[in-house]
Amino acid sequence: MAAAVTWATSSHAQKSSMPVIGYLCPESPDLFGSRLKAFHQGLAEVGFAEGRNVAIEYRWANGQYARLPALAAELVARNVDVLVAPGGAPVALAAKATGTTTTIVFEMGGDPVQLGVVDSLSRPGGNITGVSSLSVDVSPKRLELMRELLPAAATLGVVTNPTSPTAGSQVQRLRSAAETLGVQLQILSASKEDEFESLFSAVAKEQANGLVFTSDPYFAFRSQRLADLATKYGVPAITQTRDFPIAGGLMSYGGDFVQSHRRAGIYAGRVLKGEKPADLPVQLVTKVEFVINLKTAKLLGREFSASVVSGADEVIE
Repeated sequence: MAAAVTWATSSHAQKSSMPVIGYLCPESPDLFGSRLKAFHQGLAEVGFAEGRNVAIEYRWANGQYARLPALAAELVARNVDVLVAPGGAPVALAAKATGTTTTIVFEMGGDPVQLGVVDSLSRPGGNITGVSSLSVDVSPKRLELMRELLPAAATLGVVTNPTSPTAGSQVQRLRSAAETLGVQLQILSASKEDEFESLFSAVAKEQANGLVFTSDPYFAFRSQRLADLATKYGVPAITQTRDFPIAGGLMSYGGDFVQSHRRAGIYAGRVLKGEKPADLPVQLVTKVEFVINLKTAKLLGREFSASVVSGADEVIE
């Protein structure tokens, strides 16, 4: 908790002697710890260390994304030198909506051009640039992996967050993949943590044999809760982040968040050194991680094929 307190109370008074980063986060310090560590690693690579030669003003939405616009406005009002918007499209869009002329560095899993965050990847335009991974684009691959595990399944459940700006496009891609795979989809929605249990309960009682979670930061940061419920109801599930199988979930497939947040830190540092966002193309983290938990598979009475195990980036036993 001491670290969390430090993150929440970095002194803006240091502004006179060092530059200040505004860090707009959709979650809490505890849930975002591994991402923030990677961000600090990126800053260090370009010569910046918090408290030594850069100060950081943190704002935490604690999972309440409706708070993001007001928190973004607070940071802009503090006259930060660069505004960092990590953790997904809602954060980047909230930062951009302030109309600030301060440089914005985002980190997200979706397509920033499609979402209207930048004009193009090579020439982002204006005062905004950042890093994007492939987590959103690879949602159909999660369906394929679940189908391979459950070849006799007639129906698979898909969980989407209706408040996410990428929800519609992900469902569309998943429907196309389902047609190819010859499986029916049961579309389920959740945007609050207290809605999670009913999802697993419904799948356990009804015809769907497994759950595929779309890419969404709200799901990613609640991996422990999702893993606990999957175990409680005996439901095979797959999400975008390695946090899920590490917490006891079955498997994950998605972008490498360590690399995307590290690169966001590098970009923030480069901006502080005087580079302009228009000269910094949006970076794509093309590495995708596949992690499986063999212990969980055994508990669920399921078995991965030898080819799936050999193709995993990490196997938890």
